[in-house]
This record gives sequence, C-alpha cells and structure tokens, in this order.
Amino acid sequence: MDIRNFSPRQYQTNIIKTCKEKNTLVCIPTGLGKTKIGILLSIERLKKFPETKIIVLTPTKPLANQIYNEFKECTTIEEKEIILLTGKISPNKRKDLYEKSKIIVATPQTIQEDIENSRINLSEFSLLIIDEAHRSREKFANTIVAKEYIKKSRHERILALTASPGSTKSKIEEICSNLNIEAIEIRSETDEDVISFVQNKEIEYTNVELQPELKNLNNLIKEVYKSKIEGIKNFNINKPASQITKVDLLNLQARLQKEVRNRNNAAFYGLFLTAQLLKLSYASETLETQGLKSLNDFLKKLETEETKSAKAIMKELNIIKCKNICNELLEKSIEHPKIEKLKEVILKTMKEKENPRIIVFATYRNTVENLVKLINELGIKTTKLVGQKEGLTQKQQIDAIESFNAGKYNCLVATSIGEEGIHIGEADIAIFYDNTPSGIRKIQRSGRVGRLKSGKIIFLITTGTKDSAYFWKSKRDEYKMKGILYKMKEKPELYLNQQKSLKEF
Repeated sequence: MDIRNFSPRQYQTNIIKTCKEKNTLVCIPTGLGKTKIGILLSIERLKKFPETKIIVLTPTKPLANQIYNEFKECTTIEEKEIILLTGKISPNKRKDLYEKSKIIVATPQTIQEDIENSRINLSEFSLLIIDEAHRSREKFANTIVAKEYIKKSRHERILALTASPGSTKSKIEEICSNLNIEAIEIRSETDEDVISFVQNKEIEYTNVELQPELKNLNNLIKEVYKSKIEGIKNFNINKPASQITKVDLLNLQARLQKEVRNRNNAAFYGLFLTAQLLKLSYASETLETQGLKSLNDFLKKLETEETKSAKAIMKELNIIKCKNICNELLEKSIEHPKIEKLKEVILKTMKEKENPRIIVFATYRNTVENLVKLINELGIKTTKLVGQKEGLTQKQQIDAIESFNAGKYNCLVATSIGEEGIHIGEADIAIFYDNTPSGIRKIQRSGRVGRLKSGKIIFLITTGTKDSAYFWKSKRDEYKMKGILYKMKEKPELYLNQQKSLKEF
C-alpha cells in the first residue's frame, strides 16, 4: 500500500518526521493539506504495523465525507477497506465493518458510542487522527475517545490537526493534555518551507458608519440597558456598569442558576434582570452588526416569547418606540450601510470575473436567510449553508457545497458550518458580513480563499460598534496564538507531556 495522485511537499515531509516519533499537534494554514499529512502518517503506520487499523475523527458528516473521498483518491488501499461510518449504520453492521476495514472515518460521537457498547477493539488501532482538534475540550467526544485509545492501544500514536487550536496558553495546553500531545508542528504562511505554496490573498477593510436614524434606534435600546444594569451590582459584580460585558452576564447567569437550585429567592430576581440585559445586549449587537431587518425579526420573536424577561422588555416605552421606528425605516427601504456595500462588492465581482465564486459569512441564520433573498433579487444565483440545528440536514449541506463547487450557484452565504475544514471549491472572494470575536473562527473563515489560486477577503466593519471591537479582538487572538505555538514547538519540555509510556519500549 502507498500514496497516489499526489507528491508530498517539503513541509509535509518535515512535519511527518516528528509525527512518526511523537503524538503531534499540527497547526498549518487552511488549504495546505492537513489531510495529506494524515494520509502520509496512516501509510507509514500501516506499513510498520500491518495488522493494525486507523481511525480518523472529524466533527461533521460533510467533513467525514470529504476525508473519506480523499483517502480513496490518494492511497492504494482497497476501497472496500476504507469505511465512512455514521450513526445511521446499524450497531451490528458497524461492528462487522470494524473487523473488515483498514481506515475508518467517523464522527467522534459514533466512535464514543461504540466504545461504550464494546463494539470496537481499540487495541487493534495504531493511529488516531483527530481533525479540527480545537474541538478537544475536557468533556467533548474527541477527548473521551482519545483517553480510551491511549489506555487500550498497543501501538499508540495520535495526530491532531487544526488551523487554530486556541488563543490562550491554557486552552492550547488543555487540548495537548487531553490528547497526550508530545510535540507541536506549526507553520505560518511566511515560513521558509511553506511560502512557495501559499497563494496571494488580497485583504480589503471596508469601514461603514451607522446612519443617524440607526444610531438613534440603538440609543433607545442602550438607554433601557443602562437603566437595568445598575441593578446587577447587587449580585457581587465589582465592575463599573459601563465595563460589564456579555461574558460577565453569562457567568452571573450560571452562578444565579445554581443559587436558585439552592432555594435562594433573591437569585430569581437576578436571573430575571440578567435575562433582560442579555436580550437587550443582543438587540443592540444585532442592529450594529447585522441590520434593521435582523433587529425587526428579533423584536418580533420577543413579542411571541412567553418568558417574563421578554414581556418586561416589550413593555418598555423605548422598545415600543424602537419597534415602531424600525418598521417605518424598513418601509422607507433604509437599511444597514453594509447592505449597500455588500451589493456593490458582489455586483462588481460579477462584472469583473466570468462565473465567479463568492462566499459571504454571517453569524446568524436569519441574517443568512435575509442575505440569500437579497442577493438572489440581484439576479445572482445564491444558496445557503447552515448547520443542522439551523435547518439543513447533513445531506442538504453536502448538496449545497457540491452545487456551489459545480458552478450551479455563484454565491454561497454561510454560518460557522462553512468556516470549518469543508473544501468549498475555490472561492474568488470571501466577504465577512460581520466580524467574529474568535481568532479561531477568523482563521477558519479566511481559509476559504486562496487555497489553489489567489483570492480576496473583504471585511465589512461598522465603526464605533461591537463589530469593530470583535474585528480587533480576533486579530489580536490570532497573533497571540501563533506566538504561543512557536514557543511550545521550540521548548516542548516546558509545556507538553514528555513521559514515555511502557508501550514505547
């Protein structure tokens, strides 16, 4: 057995030297062939331990389908020995497939269930590959499978793959600890053995400012928020009201929920207040980052909610006024300035390029729905890519990606499902309709462009709002993460598990 249809690049060969000897976390930019590194190591392990098998864990069915096809196309392993395993295959059949296969590609939840029901013998596996390894937090299925594998495998080797493991030292160390990582291999787009394979990405930052009408609306929401935030100080938050963040409110909510279970009556009022503040914060953020239509959708949702917090908000005079003005502005076709910029960029791209591929990223499903409708109305064939919880089955997700790749659609509007790993053809341009505070997600989004040819990334940023704050935070996170990883690579003895197990002797 061997590889086929590709030749290893120099950086892949360099990285594999480490992966052969140690459990390794590999962090390389999206589009530089993380799966190929998994394929190279799989062949090496199967040659060294011919009686063994390989497991590849990946978080979603579309990703599993993609990796399964790549193993079939890029190795000489018999196709019948490469298995795509899903929870829909009956448990008895899965047990039979484990015995007949060499490469198993599956979601971690499926493998976890089969471990718990003794359908899989982990001692037969000489390599565990964990794709999108940043999902390996303490109680995640990745971690549970890895810990069982470490206990039972006779020839333990773990390869963890990600473009972005986390922005803090503690988060990266947690993943390394959970997966028994002994070495880190990181490459940036400027590293010597990588630079010749990196496509040019043109980055454009487009700043817009909210119109006076939208600023006035936002002030109405913020006045209600300010009137309620002072009440939170009674619940041991030692910060000025202006510095209390959404994270502070979520942490307080979790603490108060515990106190409610312990029959603390005062905590009930705290929860009522916190729920209102979180909803008001979301309303303001929606207006700043998404637009009037999205705010209107949210206010309509609050009107139908049966919760006390929603009812209290909708009785506020400022919110009643806000709802009425919102409707009036929409009737006058006044929208967020990003909408006009987005239309301008897409129409310009359609004019300049023949049959271009455009990806638009937005955080929320209702924004995706609104944008798909808007772009289709421009006469541009557009479809959506959202998660299962947001309304698309995994089959529909795969169909959307394949239709976009085949050129049936020029534009794909996606939530976070489109950010992670999935090979969405070759986008000519990626537009960040909104900005994520997560460095991980910024890296994932940016990786959808410039894989095989040069591309362009456009950030739409609303100045003086959370949109702008999130943009700068994600940029800082990315810079910080790379610095931490290079330190960990150079001095693994300070950060990583260096104890050899008995299996290695």
